[in-house]
Amino acid sequence: MAAIPHLRSTQTSQQLIVHSKPYLICGAELQNSSFSSGKYMRELWPSLVDMNLNTVLGSVSWEMVEPEEGLFDFSEVDRIILDARIVGLKLILLWFGMSNYVPPWVKLSPERFPRARLRNATGGLKTTEILSPFHRTSMEADARAFAALMKHLKETDGSHNTVIMVQPENECGILGDSRDRSELANKAFGEAVPGELIDFLRSDWEQLHVDLKNNLQPGYDADFGGKGASWTSAFGTGLHTDELFMAYHYTKFVSTVATAGKAEYPLPMFCNFWQNYNGKDSENDFPWHAGGGGCPGDYPSGGGVSTTLDIWIKFAENIDFICPDVYLNDYTSICKTYRHRNQPLFIPEQRRDERGARRIWKAIGSFQALGTSPFGVDSLAGECAYKSHFKLLKSVSELVLDAQTRPDAMMGFFFDEVKVEISDAAATDILCAGGFRVRAERAFTVGKAGPGFGLVIYMDSPAENVSKYLLVGEGFQAVFESLTPEADYTGILSFVEKEVNPATGKLETLRRLNGDETRSGRFAIMPNEDPDYGGFPISITIPARTRIAECTVYWLKKG
Repeated sequence: MAAIPHLRSTQTSQQLIVHSKPYLICGAELQNSSFSSGKYMRELWPSLVDMNLNTVLGSVSWEMVEPEEGLFDFSEVDRIILDARIVGLKLILLWFGMSNYVPPWVKLSPERFPRARLRNATGGLKTTEILSPFHRTSMEADARAFAALMKHLKETDGSHNTVIMVQPENECGILGDSRDRSELANKAFGEAVPGELIDFLRSDWEQLHVDLKNNLQPGYDADFGGKGASWTSAFGTGLHTDELFMAYHYTKFVSTVATAGKAEYPLPMFCNFWQNYNGKDSENDFPWHAGGGGCPGDYPSGGGVSTTLDIWIKFAENIDFICPDVYLNDYTSICKTYRHRNQPLFIPEQRRDERGARRIWKAIGSFQALGTSPFGVDSLAGECAYKSHFKLLKSVSELVLDAQTRPDAMMGFFFDEVKVEISDAAATDILCAGGFRVRAERAFTVGKAGPGFGLVIYMDSPAENVSKYLLVGEGFQAVFESLTPEADYTGILSFVEKEVNPATGKLETLRRLNGDETRSGRFAIMPNEDPDYGGFPISITIPARTRIAECTVYWLKKG
């Protein structure tokens, strides 16, 4: 059997290792039901390959593999894996267990597999389609099915590594109320807070995310009510207590499922989460209710958002990292939040448009992301916005993966279309490396400034006063300034456009850039594909071509 895909620690984070080499995920997630049909997928593989993906994320549901209790059918899964292998794509499987993707024999047995019950608008209780996480029968049946899938993957794919990661469950949490109010849930809520949770919050107080600390500060000051305190006496009465209660118990459910699966085949595993959204931390024009809302129950209560992230990292055993699904929230802030406790960043769901595509460079360049994945690409009619981005990223992936392991060696950035009514919060990004301060700005243009994205990677310093950088992307310019106190002048020694040799995969020089492309040595311009000349009759800015360039800079002393 081939070496199992795994995570390897670096100086900065962790990287995914596939076939014994670091692997950068250029992924896309399909609509929830797409993987239920090998025939449907067979028609789709050519268009996915054309999008320049290297990884596809798709759901495998409990109902799909165990249509009758104890009788497993992996035929559709096998067809999908084989076809993905044939076209050269890797897979990340998303296990849909405790949601409404459970088999009919589970749905028809509410006595054995009780549902979560939620408070309705009149204060009464209503039964939902979601299994309650407080019932061991449901937990163990889900875990058995997941373990059977993982065992089958090991037997049929262990020597190929077509499947490189797995996500147990999907966007856990309670929607429509702040907590489960079924009989067993109420019983657990009335009992003492588990000692391991209190001990963790006390001992790790300084390391907790600020959003969780803000919720818990009164309880911390009062020693969480002492030994044997109830949930309300320890943390107060309110939505944040309900959310904490659900988060802790969801980690126990997911841990049981993940542990059973890893015992059969220990692929890297992660959980993804719908974000809380109240419009205050948004970089979009959408109203707050477009994202569900900012209160537990408006978004799935108990999921691994910033107010519960520490709980998931600590208590979700055999889950290697926690992930955000990012659509409406401020992208950079979410990336920073999910690097909490130095866990690796992976974004399994994000916007599938050009606005979303520009943002992958920030995640990968500044937060060492394992990769990113737009959601729902199989329902796109026409070109995918990520196609050109992934083509460019894959062409420099070896250099990117190397830079991710070196502290402060790379930064990523993006610039959206200029809007008068919205301030350009992402106008400048700065990297200090190789003895120079490198500032990424919107590219010079005579007319209206356009959108942009990219990476600046510090390569090496061949001399004391000389450093070399790789610029990747378009619509930006790199401005250099020496950090040496005695430096009197900083200049561009050379600026060359690079292209990838398709035979070797290595970068080769295409042409030397100077003059207008450096504004006479002031900065290195990486223009966009269609620069706006603003009616100016002289074409002093060239359009983007390869979108890869090497810039060598130097400094001189006074005199």
